[in-house]
Amino acid sequence: MKKWDCNYSLGDTITQEQLDFFVEHGVIIFKNFLNKGQVNEYLGELKRIEEDWLQEGKEKVNGIPLKFGMDENGNKTIQRLCFSSQYSDSLHLLLQDERLKALTAFLQPYNGRIGENEKDGLVINNYINTSNSGFTQMGWHTDSPRDLFLGQKIMPMLNVGIHLDNCLFDNGGLRVIPGTHKQNVLKLLFGKKYFVDNSDDYREVGFDINSGDLTVHDGRTWHRVKQSPLVGEESRRRVMYVPIITGKYKPKNEDSRTPFYHKLAKKVPK
Repeated sequence: MKKWDCNYSLGDTITQEQLDFFVEHGVIIFKNFLNKGQVNEYLGELKRIEEDWLQEGKEKVNGIPLKFGMDENGNKTIQRLCFSSQYSDSLHLLLQDERLKALTAFLQPYNGRIGENEKDGLVINNYINTSNSGFTQMGWHTDSPRDLFLGQKIMPMLNVGIHLDNCLFDNGGLRVIPGTHKQNVLKLLFGKKYFVDNSDDYREVGFDINSGDLTVHDGRTWHRVKQSPLVGEESRRRVMYVPIITGKYKPKNEDSRTPFYHKLAKKVPK
């Protein structure tokens, strides 16, 4: 397992060097996408939305189940929120950022778009390693097979992570296997046991990620979220995930059905 240093900055356009790096590896990290004030603003929005949904007793948003856990004091928390920007003006505005739109260059020759109202929308994951947590890690997977569950062919997509907490390499976090976005369909579907396999892989790499950094990985790339060796608040990692997708526009609403793969997720061991 290796640590990669990556010090790119994201502007309104993608440079040729950045494009070449992503095409080769299927992953890239941009430093300081958000400033400290923005991070604090979005953390405040996360807290507000979570409190509102818990009070309402909300269990799904647009057919997508929320993921619940408990904090260190035994209070119920939401550890995976979806379609968050539909409940926050500031998060909606964030998705209009020209720098995010610039990332669609990684999908050329396909025309990419920010899936604010598609897939699971703007997802906020809240990982914490405690005995009460329902969300401490996520096993190896790619993001592509969900297309098959939805009855369509696998389409190119990007998963963009906007990180709200520091997560140094030694504290677990995002791990990817570079270059696997070029694998054939058999390896994409059967290369690992989806979500069940949490084992280290000699090919995988991780990063020193700081609050405000932005990561991008190709949806066909094998990746996971490694559990933190720390316990409690020190282990907390809050990440907003923006889907940048291609293909036919398929928005979701409050009447949308729960996709089959989300029902399977309930059976995945923590």
